[in-house]
Amino acid sequence: MFSLIGTLIVGLVVGLIARAVKPGDDKLGLIMTSILGIAGSFIAGFVGEKMGWYAPGAPAGWIASVVGAIVLLVIYGMVSKK
Repeated sequence: MFSLIGTLIVGLVVGLIARAVKPGDDKLGLIMTSILGIAGSFIAGFVGEKMGWYAPGAPAGWIASVVGAIVLLVIYGMVSKK
């Protein structure tokens, strides 16, 4: 339960950091940025667990979460372009 709450809190902050780090103009609101950060944190935790970096149920680290969120921002930017 606490790992889920930790992942959510880290994800909120990570979404903001990822938007600041990724170059370009993303027209995302605060809520969508937070959702992408949370998703990036979950993906980083999942990948890290499968690769043996994290124990099962452990939240992802800050750097892995930021990288996961940046990857999602890039994918979102590619998908949303018309």
